[in-house]
Amino acid sequence: MEEVNQMSKEEFVQKVGWVFEHSPWVASAAWENMPFESHENLLQTMIDIVQNAEECMQLALLRAHPDLGTRLQMSEVSQKEQAGAGLDKLSKEEFKEFVSLNKMYVNKFAFPFIMAVKGQSKETILAAMKQRVQNSYEEEYYIALDEVYKIAGFRLNDIFIG
Repeated sequence: MEEVNQMSKEEFVQKVGWVFEHSPWVASAAWENMPFESHENLLQTMIDIVQNAEECMQLALLRAHPDLGTRLQMSEVSQKEQAGAGLDKLSKEEFKEFVSLNKMYVNKFAFPFIMAVKGQSKETILAAMKQRVQNSYEEEYYIALDEVYKIAGFRLNDIFIG
């Protein structure tokens, strides 16, 4: 963390700005809170920033995530995360089901289905989609944010622990 705590704002955002999908504003705001004791402290600072952000910023963060199990354009790191869960090897039928559930989900909530897929399989992700599409907007909004925090945690671990 010593190296991170010595970084300029630009260097810091370059290093960790991507952990919250297409939302470097989180890292930019976190930089103002240096020094960090640990990467866990950095993660909590970033989570606090998102939790205290205006709802429009939180929604923009949620909407920056790609649909799971589709072949839409997504960041390299999202592609790797989805491939790790087998979402790059869907059968035609599975692909159709993911597309259909994603569409139903987005129509209901106005943001994509978000799940930290590390350690998951296409089956567990599909089951979660089927269950979560039944939630209320408020429930799902907070679940989606919690999943974003898990994703950011995994990504920070990859940076600092490897």
